[in-house]
Amino acid sequence: MAKRVTGPEIEKLIQLLAKVPGLGPRSARRAALHLVKKKEQLLGPLADAMGDAYAKVRICSCCGNVDTSDPCSVCTDDRRDNSVIIVVEDVSDLWALERAGAMNTAYHVLGGTLSPLDGIGPDDLNIKGLIERVGKGGVRELIIAVNATVEGQTTAHYITDQLGGLDVKITRLAHGVPVGGELDYLDEGTLTAALRARTVI
Repeated sequence: MAKRVTGPEIEKLIQLLAKVPGLGPRSARRAALHLVKKKEQLLGPLADAMGDAYAKVRICSCCGNVDTSDPCSVCTDDRRDNSVIIVVEDVSDLWALERAGAMNTAYHVLGGTLSPLDGIGPDDLNIKGLIERVGKGGVRELIIAVNATVEGQTTAHYITDQLGGLDVKITRLAHGVPVGGELDYLDEGTLTAALRARTVI
C-alpha cells in the first residue's frame, strides 16, 4: 500500500479536482500541487471565486442557462430577437454559440438528450418548458442545435412531433464539411450529410 505523502486537506483537494471533466488523478495531482505552491496568487482567489459562485449561481427558470440572476442575462437582453430560439443540449453549447456570435437570439437548454438505454426520458429534460415557451406565442422559428448523434436526432424528432400543431418553423443546424476541412480526412457519415445538405453557389 502506497504511503500518504500529503495531509488530508491536500488529498481531498486532489480527489475533488479529479472529478472535474478533463482531469484524471495525475492531472489533478499536478493542478493541486500548482495551486498549493501558488497559494497567495491562485489558491486564495480561487477559493473566494468558488465561494461566490456557490452562493450566487442560479439556473435560469426560463431558458436553463447558468448565471447569477434569474432570469439570466441572455433572457433579459432586450436587444435579442426573442422570436427565434436556439435549442441546445447543454449550457456549454449555449456558451459556444455565443462565442461564435453568429446570431443574437434566445436560447433553450434541454439539459441532455433522450436516451432510453440510460433511462433518460422526456420528463428528465427541459422539453416541457420549451413547449410552454413556444405555446405562449411570439416564436416564429426554433433552431434545434443538438449534437449529430443518435440520441440528438431522437431528441430533435421528439421535439418536432410535440410541436406539430403549433405555427412555428423548425430548423436544425447543417451537418457536413467543416470550414477548413479536407474531404480525404472526413468520415463517410459526414460526407453523406454534406452531399444531402448541398447548397446552390
